[in-house]
Amino acid sequence: MALFDAWKKLKDGLSKTRDSLFGKVAQLVNSKSSIDADFLEKLEEILISADVGAGTTQTIIESIKKRVKQEGYESSGELTHLLKDELARVLQATGDAAPGALLLPEGPRPFVVMVVGVNGAGKTTTIGKLAYNYREAGYSVVVGAADTFRAAANEQLEIWAKRAGVEIIQQAHGADPGAVAFDAVSSAMAKKAEVVIIDTAGRLHTKTNLMEELKKIRRVLEKRLPGAPHEVLLVLDASTGQNALQQVKHFTEAVQVTGLVLTKLDGTAKGGIVLAISHDMQTPVKFVGVGEQIDDLQVFDRAAFVDALFEGTEIAT
Repeated sequence: MALFDAWKKLKDGLSKTRDSLFGKVAQLVNSKSSIDADFLEKLEEILISADVGAGTTQTIIESIKKRVKQEGYESSGELTHLLKDELARVLQATGDAAPGALLLPEGPRPFVVMVVGVNGAGKTTTIGKLAYNYREAGYSVVVGAADTFRAAANEQLEIWAKRAGVEIIQQAHGADPGAVAFDAVSSAMAKKAEVVIIDTAGRLHTKTNLMEELKKIRRVLEKRLPGAPHEVLLVLDASTGQNALQQVKHFTEAVQVTGLVLTKLDGTAKGGIVLAISHDMQTPVKFVGVGEQIDDLQVFDRAAFVDALFEGTEIAT
């Protein structure tokens, strides 16, 4: 995807968050001439309403207070640079997934990606888009359909695998998910494929028995290929807001989540959750979904995300 097209999709995808929430920052700037206590209190309310989270918001506000005092900021119009810097700083804490994030690290092949998440988060479509991204980056990809619980799961994933132009390994409905994962890695090793993406059944993070099944799949992958899975991606629906924090906590405890995929950003005004997750959980957001097309999954770019939040507002630079 061309850089301009990717930027436009990100900007358009964040329009609801920007217009309904972060646009309020511009209104605040226009209504106040100086950065005083009342100004900062109102800014705090705006950030919390954007699902940035109380703890993350407090960190941002305290940092702005310190910089106002030390660097001599006075005019509310100077808030743009301050706020954008602080939002970027929060995201930077977990690192920036630059465009090279799709480049496989050195190590054994295949590179195994295990994808987990609750029902309805957009996991299956994310796998299809991720497979497409890896194939477009020049890698051979195998998808393992280890969601054997849901009757239509194989059919849905098969459609996405066909769209992405990648091979799919699957068994009958009700088969052992661990066996499917084992077969997918075995097939990839035999064919010298470079990437394996393992789908898993969507599950509530509060259901102990279902989380135990995820642990089993992880153990099976490790047994078949020592070191696997090399990446465990948790798919989160951006519209769930603060509940996403609990999902990160529970899935990480179960299967050691290494990165997050935030879906449906284009359909929610709660895009600020990206900041809360990065600050509170210290788990990097690696991909964001900004549409329904196969090329609408983007590698997360911290600077571009912050710029898109302010794009078109009266305080944008």
